[in-house]
Amino acid sequence: MFSWITQNRLYDLARQGKRLTPWWAVLIVGAVITWGSALFALPIGLVQFVLFGFSPEGTLLRPSDFPLLATFLESMMLAVSFGAIILLVWLWVRLYEKRSFSSLGFERPKVLFLYGRGLLIGVLTFLATVGLMALFGYVAPEISDPAKTGFAALGSILLIFIPGWLIQGAAEEVLTRGWMLPALSARYRPWVGILISSVFFAVMHGFNPNLSVLAMVNLALYGLFAALYALREESLWGICAFHSVWNWAQGNLFGFQVSGQESPAGTLFNLMEAGPDWFTGGAFGPEGGLVTTLVLSLSCAVILFWPQSAAKPQPDPALTKASPEAS
Repeated sequence: MFSWITQNRLYDLARQGKRLTPWWAVLIVGAVITWGSALFALPIGLVQFVLFGFSPEGTLLRPSDFPLLATFLESMMLAVSFGAIILLVWLWVRLYEKRSFSSLGFERPKVLFLYGRGLLIGVLTFLATVGLMALFGYVAPEISDPAKTGFAALGSILLIFIPGWLIQGAAEEVLTRGWMLPALSARYRPWVGILISSVFFAVMHGFNPNLSVLAMVNLALYGLFAALYALREESLWGICAFHSVWNWAQGNLFGFQVSGQESPAGTLFNLMEAGPDWFTGGAFGPEGGLVTTLVLSLSCAVILFWPQSAAKPQPDPALTKASPEAS
Protein backbone atom coordinates (compact mmCIF):
# COMPACT_ATOMS: atom_id res chain seq x y z
CA MET A 1 0.00 0.00 0.00
CA PHE A 2 2.84 2.37 0.83
CA SER A 3 5.23 1.34 -1.91
CA TRP A 4 5.38 5.00 -3.03
CA ILE A 5 7.37 5.71 0.16
CA THR A 6 9.99 3.03 -0.45
CA GLN A 7 10.20 3.37 -4.24
CA ASN A 8 9.73 6.88 -5.56
CA ARG A 9 10.48 8.97 -8.62
CA LEU A 10 12.13 11.62 -6.41
CA TYR A 11 14.72 9.06 -5.31
CA ASP A 12 15.35 8.11 -8.93
CA LEU A 13 15.89 11.76 -9.80
CA ALA A 14 18.42 12.10 -6.97
CA ARG A 15 20.32 9.14 -8.43
CA GLN A 16 20.67 10.94 -11.76
CA GLY A 17 23.83 12.59 -10.43
CA LYS A 18 27.29 11.12 -10.11
CA ARG A 19 27.20 11.06 -6.32
CA LEU A 20 24.84 11.48 -3.36
CA THR A 21 25.74 13.71 -0.41
CA PRO A 22 26.36 11.79 2.87
CA TRP A 23 24.19 12.61 5.87
CA TRP A 24 26.85 14.55 7.79
CA ALA A 25 27.57 16.76 4.78
CA VAL A 26 23.83 17.29 4.23
CA LEU A 27 23.56 18.74 7.74
CA ILE A 28 26.63 20.96 7.38
CA VAL A 29 25.80 22.23 3.89
CA GLY A 30 22.15 22.67 4.84
CA ALA A 31 23.08 24.78 7.87
CA VAL A 32 25.50 26.94 5.89
CA ILE A 33 22.89 27.52 3.17
CA THR A 34 20.11 28.25 5.67
CA TRP A 35 21.90 30.88 7.69
CA GLY A 36 24.32 32.15 5.07
CA SER A 37 21.57 33.00 2.60
CA ALA A 38 20.48 35.98 4.71
CA LEU A 39 23.69 37.80 3.73
CA PHE A 40 22.38 38.19 0.18
CA ALA A 41 19.61 40.49 1.42
CA LEU A 42 21.87 42.87 3.34
CA PRO A 43 21.75 45.59 0.62
CA ILE A 44 17.94 45.60 0.77
CA GLY A 45 18.06 45.75 4.55
CA LEU A 46 20.35 48.77 4.33
CA VAL A 47 17.90 50.52 2.01
CA GLN A 48 15.08 49.75 4.43
CA PHE A 49 17.06 51.19 7.32
CA VAL A 50 17.98 54.37 5.47
CA LEU A 51 14.42 55.01 4.34
CA PHE A 52 12.38 53.81 7.29
CA GLY A 53 14.69 53.02 10.20
CA PHE A 54 13.35 50.75 12.92
CA SER A 55 10.57 52.96 14.29
CA PRO A 56 7.04 53.86 13.14
CA GLU A 57 8.21 57.45 12.59
CA GLY A 58 10.80 56.23 10.09
CA THR A 59 14.09 57.87 9.19
CA LEU A 60 13.49 59.67 5.91
CA LEU A 61 9.99 58.33 5.29
CA ARG A 62 7.12 57.05 7.39
CA PRO A 63 6.16 53.47 6.43
CA SER A 64 2.48 54.29 6.92
CA ASP A 65 2.72 57.04 4.28
CA PHE A 66 4.32 54.73 1.71
CA PRO A 67 2.76 51.31 2.40
CA LEU A 68 3.39 49.86 -1.06
CA LEU A 69 7.05 50.89 -1.02
CA ALA A 70 7.50 49.43 2.46
CA THR A 71 5.76 46.22 1.40
CA PHE A 72 7.80 46.00 -1.79
CA LEU A 73 11.03 46.13 0.22
CA GLU A 74 9.73 43.51 2.66
CA SER A 75 8.72 41.29 -0.24
CA MET A 76 12.14 41.70 -1.83
CA MET A 77 13.81 40.84 1.48
CA LEU A 78 11.94 37.54 1.49
CA ALA A 79 12.54 36.94 -2.20
CA VAL A 80 16.29 37.64 -2.16
CA SER A 81 17.21 35.96 1.13
CA PHE A 82 15.20 32.82 0.41
CA GLY A 83 15.91 32.94 -3.30
CA ALA A 84 19.55 32.60 -2.30
CA ILE A 85 18.67 29.25 -0.70
CA ILE A 86 17.35 28.01 -4.05
CA LEU A 87 20.46 29.30 -5.81
CA LEU A 88 22.86 27.70 -3.33
CA VAL A 89 21.07 24.35 -3.37
CA TRP A 90 21.14 24.37 -7.16
CA LEU A 91 24.87 25.14 -7.16
CA TRP A 92 25.51 22.26 -4.77
CA VAL A 93 23.59 19.66 -6.76
CA ARG A 94 25.02 20.97 -10.03
CA LEU A 95 28.67 21.17 -8.97
CA TYR A 96 28.94 18.37 -6.41
CA GLU A 97 26.19 15.87 -7.17
CA LYS A 98 26.36 16.61 -10.93
CA ARG A 99 22.64 16.73 -11.69
CA SER A 100 20.12 19.24 -12.95
CA PHE A 101 17.76 21.59 -11.14
CA SER A 102 14.81 19.64 -12.54
CA SER A 103 16.00 16.59 -10.59
CA LEU A 104 14.98 18.37 -7.37
CA GLY A 105 11.38 17.52 -8.25
CA PHE A 106 10.65 20.18 -10.86
CA GLU A 107 9.82 18.07 -13.87
CA ARG A 108 7.66 19.79 -16.46
CA PRO A 109 4.52 17.65 -16.96
CA LYS A 110 1.32 18.94 -15.29
CA VAL A 111 3.09 21.86 -13.60
CA LEU A 112 0.06 24.16 -13.61
CA PHE A 113 -2.27 21.47 -12.30
CA LEU A 114 0.04 20.41 -9.48
CA TYR A 115 0.85 23.98 -8.45
CA GLY A 116 -2.77 25.10 -8.64
CA ARG A 117 -3.92 22.12 -6.62
CA GLY A 118 -1.26 22.87 -4.02
CA LEU A 119 -2.52 26.45 -3.69
CA LEU A 120 -6.09 25.25 -3.25
CA ILE A 121 -5.22 22.55 -0.72
CA GLY A 122 -3.03 24.99 1.23
CA VAL A 123 -5.81 27.59 1.53
CA LEU A 124 -8.41 24.97 2.48
CA THR A 125 -6.10 23.41 5.08
CA PHE A 126 -5.48 26.71 6.79
CA LEU A 127 -9.20 27.53 6.58
CA ALA A 128 -9.78 24.28 8.45
CA THR A 129 -7.35 25.47 11.13
CA VAL A 130 -9.16 28.79 11.53
CA GLY A 131 -12.53 27.06 11.41
CA LEU A 132 -11.54 24.67 14.19
CA MET A 133 -10.48 27.58 16.40
CA ALA A 134 -13.73 29.39 15.61
CA LEU A 135 -15.72 26.26 16.46
CA PHE A 136 -14.40 26.47 20.02
CA GLY A 137 -14.79 30.25 20.15
CA TYR A 138 -11.04 30.76 20.24
CA VAL A 139 -10.74 33.41 17.53
CA ALA A 140 -11.91 37.02 17.47
CA PRO A 141 -11.51 40.18 15.36
CA GLU A 142 -8.62 42.44 16.33
CA ILE A 143 -8.82 46.23 16.19
CA SER A 144 -6.27 47.57 13.73
CA ASP A 145 -5.45 50.42 11.38
CA PRO A 146 -8.20 50.49 8.68
CA ALA A 147 -5.57 51.39 6.09
CA LYS A 148 -3.82 48.08 6.76
CA THR A 149 -6.92 45.89 6.78
CA GLY A 150 -9.45 44.74 4.20
CA PHE A 151 -9.62 45.91 0.62
CA ALA A 152 -7.64 49.05 1.46
CA ALA A 153 -4.63 46.80 1.99
CA LEU A 154 -5.24 44.56 -1.02
CA GLY A 155 -2.28 45.94 -2.97
CA SER A 156 0.22 45.16 -0.23
CA ILE A 157 -1.44 41.78 0.46
CA LEU A 158 -0.85 40.72 -3.14
CA LEU A 159 2.61 42.29 -3.31
CA ILE A 160 3.89 40.36 -0.32
CA PHE A 161 2.77 37.08 -1.88
CA ILE A 162 4.47 37.71 -5.23
CA PRO A 163 7.40 37.46 -5.02
CA GLY A 164 7.85 37.31 -1.21
CA TRP A 165 5.94 34.32 0.16
CA LEU A 166 5.98 32.57 -3.21
CA ILE A 167 9.78 32.31 -3.16
CA GLN A 168 10.08 31.87 0.61
CA GLY A 169 7.85 28.80 0.72
CA ALA A 170 9.46 27.27 -2.35
CA ALA A 171 12.98 27.82 -0.99
CA GLU A 172 12.38 25.91 2.24
CA GLU A 173 10.85 23.06 0.23
CA VAL A 174 13.75 23.00 -2.25
CA LEU A 175 16.23 22.67 0.59
CA THR A 176 14.42 20.09 2.72
CA ARG A 177 12.04 18.12 0.48
CA GLY A 178 13.70 18.75 -2.89
CA TRP A 179 17.28 18.02 -1.89
CA MET A 180 17.64 16.55 1.62
CA LEU A 181 14.75 14.11 1.53
CA PRO A 182 15.49 12.39 -1.81
CA ALA A 183 19.28 12.47 -1.48
CA LEU A 184 19.25 10.83 1.96
CA SER A 185 16.46 8.40 1.03
CA ALA A 186 18.30 7.30 -2.10
CA ARG A 187 21.66 6.89 -0.34
CA TYR A 188 20.38 5.27 2.87
CA ARG A 189 16.72 4.47 3.60
CA PRO A 190 13.50 6.47 3.04
CA TRP A 191 12.89 6.80 6.77
CA VAL A 192 16.31 8.44 7.14
CA GLY A 193 15.45 11.06 4.54
CA ILE A 194 12.01 11.72 6.01
CA LEU A 195 13.29 11.95 9.59
CA ILE A 196 16.34 14.13 8.98
CA SER A 197 14.58 16.52 6.59
CA SER A 198 11.66 16.94 9.00
CA VAL A 199 13.82 17.55 12.06
CA PHE A 200 16.11 19.89 10.13
CA PHE A 201 13.08 21.90 9.02
CA ALA A 202 12.03 22.33 12.67
CA VAL A 203 15.57 23.32 13.71
CA MET A 204 15.63 25.93 10.90
CA HIS A 205 12.97 27.78 12.90
CA GLY A 206 14.61 27.20 16.27
CA PHE A 207 15.54 30.86 16.75
CA ASN A 208 12.09 32.24 15.95
CA PRO A 209 10.50 34.33 18.71
CA ASN A 210 7.91 32.87 21.08
CA LEU A 211 8.94 29.30 20.24
CA SER A 212 7.49 26.53 22.43
CA VAL A 213 7.92 22.77 22.68
CA LEU A 214 4.59 22.21 20.95
CA ALA A 215 5.60 24.63 18.19
CA MET A 216 8.75 22.57 17.55
CA VAL A 217 6.66 19.40 17.46
CA ASN A 218 4.31 21.01 14.95
CA LEU A 219 7.18 22.20 12.78
CA ALA A 220 8.56 18.66 12.65
CA LEU A 221 5.05 17.36 12.01
CA TYR A 222 4.71 19.78 9.11
CA GLY A 223 8.01 18.42 7.81
CA LEU A 224 6.51 14.91 7.89
CA PHE A 225 3.35 16.12 6.15
CA ALA A 226 5.36 17.93 3.46
CA ALA A 227 7.55 14.87 2.90
CA LEU A 228 4.49 12.66 2.43
CA TYR A 229 2.88 15.23 0.14
CA ALA A 230 5.97 15.50 -2.08
CA LEU A 231 6.45 11.73 -2.18
CA ARG A 232 2.79 11.11 -2.95
CA GLU A 233 2.92 13.44 -5.95
CA GLU A 234 6.51 12.48 -6.81
CA SER A 235 7.03 16.18 -7.43
CA LEU A 236 7.89 19.38 -5.59
CA TRP A 237 5.48 21.72 -7.38
CA GLY A 238 2.47 21.05 -5.17
CA ILE A 239 4.15 21.30 -1.79
CA CYS A 240 5.94 24.51 -2.83
CA ALA A 241 2.56 26.05 -3.59
CA PHE A 242 1.06 24.69 -0.36
CA HIS A 243 3.86 26.11 1.79
CA SER A 244 3.75 29.56 0.19
CA VAL A 245 -0.01 29.98 0.38
CA TRP A 246 -0.19 28.57 3.94
CA ASN A 247 2.18 31.30 5.19
CA TRP A 248 0.38 33.96 3.16
CA ALA A 249 -3.06 32.92 4.38
CA GLN A 250 -1.84 32.78 7.96
CA GLY A 251 -0.23 36.20 7.96
CA ASN A 252 -1.95 38.24 5.27
CA LEU A 253 -5.42 36.79 4.91
CA PHE A 254 -6.15 36.28 8.61
CA GLY A 255 -3.53 38.38 10.40
CA PHE A 256 -1.91 35.76 12.64
CA GLN A 257 1.79 35.50 13.45
CA VAL A 258 3.73 33.29 11.03
CA SER A 259 5.98 30.96 13.02
CA GLY A 260 6.25 33.55 15.78
CA GLN A 261 6.88 36.52 13.52
CA GLU A 262 4.59 39.38 12.60
CA SER A 263 3.78 39.15 8.92
CA PRO A 264 4.80 42.15 6.82
CA ALA A 265 2.18 44.08 4.81
CA GLY A 266 -1.54 44.35 5.48
CA THR A 267 -4.14 41.69 6.15
CA LEU A 268 -7.55 41.00 4.67
CA PHE A 269 -9.14 39.83 7.94
CA ASN A 270 -7.27 40.78 11.09
CA LEU A 271 -8.01 38.04 13.61
CA MET A 272 -6.42 37.13 16.91
CA GLU A 273 -6.28 34.08 19.12
CA ALA A 274 -8.87 34.31 21.90
CA GLY A 275 -8.36 30.98 23.62
CA PRO A 276 -5.68 29.13 25.60
CA ASP A 277 -2.21 29.27 24.10
CA TRP A 278 -1.83 25.49 24.20
CA PHE A 279 -4.65 25.23 21.66
CA THR A 280 -4.31 28.42 19.59
CA GLY A 281 -0.52 28.82 19.65
CA GLY A 282 -0.59 32.23 21.34
CA ALA A 283 2.18 34.60 20.27
CA PHE A 284 3.74 32.00 17.97
CA GLY A 285 0.57 31.86 15.88
CA PRO A 286 -1.62 28.82 15.16
CA GLU A 287 1.45 26.76 14.23
CA GLY A 288 2.32 26.67 17.92
CA GLY A 289 -0.99 25.21 19.10
CA LEU A 290 -2.81 21.91 19.33
CA VAL A 291 -5.17 23.10 16.58
CA THR A 292 -2.36 22.75 14.03
CA THR A 293 -1.30 19.40 15.53
CA LEU A 294 -4.80 18.08 14.87
CA VAL A 295 -5.05 19.51 11.35
CA LEU A 296 -1.61 18.29 10.29
CA SER A 297 -2.16 14.83 11.81
CA LEU A 298 -5.41 14.48 9.89
CA SER A 299 -3.69 15.78 6.74
CA CYS A 300 -0.96 13.15 7.07
CA ALA A 301 -3.61 10.44 7.42
CA VAL A 302 -5.42 11.69 4.32
CA ILE A 303 -2.21 11.59 2.26
CA LEU A 304 -1.30 8.10 3.48
CA PHE A 305 -4.65 6.71 2.34
CA TRP A 306 -5.09 9.05 -0.65
CA PRO A 307 -5.89 6.96 -3.77
CA GLN A 308 -3.09 6.92 -6.30
CA SER A 309 -3.53 10.15 -8.24
CA ALA A 310 -3.92 10.17 -11.99
CA ALA A 311 -2.33 13.61 -11.84
CA LYS A 312 1.06 12.20 -10.86
CA PRO A 313 3.57 13.76 -13.25
CA GLN A 314 5.11 11.58 -15.93
CA PRO A 315 8.90 11.33 -16.06
CA ASP A 316 10.66 14.11 -17.91
CA PRO A 317 12.21 12.53 -21.03
CA ALA A 318 15.36 14.61 -20.47
CA LEU A 319 15.92 12.87 -17.13
CA THR A 320 15.22 9.24 -17.99
CA LYS A 321 18.79 8.18 -18.63
CA ALA A 322 20.20 5.38 -16.54
CA SER A 323 21.42 6.59 -13.17
CA PRO A 324 24.96 5.94 -11.94
CA GLU A 325 25.71 4.32 -8.64
CA ALA A 326 25.95 6.60 -5.61
CA SER A 327 29.47 7.14 -4.36
